[in-house]
Amino acid sequence: MTIERRHVGKRLSGIVVNHASGTAYLAGQVAANPEADITGQTQQVLAQIDALLAESHSDKSKILSATIYLPDMADFGALNAVWEQWVVPGQTPARATVEAKLAAPEYKVEIQIVAATSVPA
Repeated sequence: MTIERRHVGKRLSGIVVNHASGTAYLAGQVAANPEADITGQTQQVLAQIDALLAESHSDKSKILSATIYLPDMADFGALNAVWEQWVVPGQTPARATVEAKLAAPEYKVEIQIVAATSVPA
């Protein structure tokens, strides 16, 4: 089995690809500019996910599951408005949204993704 890790840091890898299963695991993504509102932060996070998926030879139509963390469920509607514009109709992943305290109080959303990939072994 070949496992590839990208953007490796002291605590986590940004992407882990299991070539045997053709699956890419993305670390939880938060906004680069946490001063934005929930709409702006969600847009930033989804753009980061698009870039990481492309790097993993995947795309949003191949997302298998998404876990979304919100510190305030009052933001659920605004998050969904951005999400529904971003996902591919008919290709929506399994998804869970959980209320949770994030690493810093300015973060309004964190999204973790598992996707199918076509990275050659």
